[in-house]
Amino acid sequence: MSIKKYLIVSVLLLSSLSGFTQQLETNFNFHGFADNREYAKSGRLSQTIFGARFSPEIGVLLDSTHRLRVGVNLFHEFGSSEFIEKADPVIYYQYQKKAWDFYLGAFPRVNLLDDYPRILLNDTLNYFRPNIEGMLVKYETAKFKQNIWIDWTSKQTNENREAFLFGFSGKYQPGKFFVSHHAYMFHNAFSKMPPTDQYLQDNGAVLVQLGLDLGKPLFLDSLTISAGAMASIERTRGLTGIEIPKGFISNVYAAYKKFDIQNTFYAGQGHFLINGDKFYTSDVYDRLDIGFTPIMFKNIQGKFICSLHFVDGVIDSQQAFSLRYNLFNSKALKK
Repeated sequence: MSIKKYLIVSVLLLSSLSGFTQQLETNFNFHGFADNREYAKSGRLSQTIFGARFSPEIGVLLDSTHRLRVGVNLFHEFGSSEFIEKADPVIYYQYQKKAWDFYLGAFPRVNLLDDYPRILLNDTLNYFRPNIEGMLVKYETAKFKQNIWIDWTSKQTNENREAFLFGFSGKYQPGKFFVSHHAYMFHNAFSKMPPTDQYLQDNGAVLVQLGLDLGKPLFLDSLTISAGAMASIERTRGLTGIEIPKGFISNVYAAYKKFDIQNTFYAGQGHFLINGDKFYTSDVYDRLDIGFTPIMFKNIQGKFICSLHFVDGVIDSQQAFSLRYNLFNSKALKK
């Protein structure tokens, strides 16, 4: 179905439901980004990711609990001759009541899986795969939160492999002390007509951390310290056995007004996670992020980050700017 036909059908569907709704909702999301990655010294891929996404949504709030949304996520990479590089459908149902939140469909990953460390899920997913296609269940209170989710990343065809991500994460914080966990498994199965050199892959990881959220000590606005253990499960069936590399990871984050600094240190065995950050294939890696947020208003935020990657005896660098704009509106409808 073309984008035009998809949008027409979506509007007609929502119009037919309007007689039963309490509110008509609209949501407009813009994400512009420039990410320059100078990784040649360590032998990793140097690239510049420069583009923008626009994702309009329209939906109905059937009552205070049930929500239905449709829209499209449009991506244009600067320098491309294509006006729209890729169009991803946004269509999902949301159940929201008290501490429970449930999503089913193709829905934005922002604000849902943002807290996954890069060692597990690479940050390029925010650029090139902004939606989760599957389900997510979340339970959250003032001291505890837990979610479980599945993201279907590829439909099986004669050429394409069946693939999906299944994961869960959570955090318990009764006071300044907290414990958190993040885990997922990537299952990369066969295509319908697999070549002889195609193997089924199981690739996942678990990370458990203990930490302190010190709030606003001294002159700072925020200070968080955490450390924990990491293990991945890597297997290519018929080619390798199960490998379980392990390691230690720590993180320090501090913020003052529009400035913030973050340092992440890893030591242990290298991990070869298909969806993870490739810097963690090394045994020792340290990342320093220095951030400045010059644009900070109710619906819009623009942030610049300069990153230094200390790995394999060299220093790679990265400069990135990201701007997000979100506009939400709702209108009460007659019953």
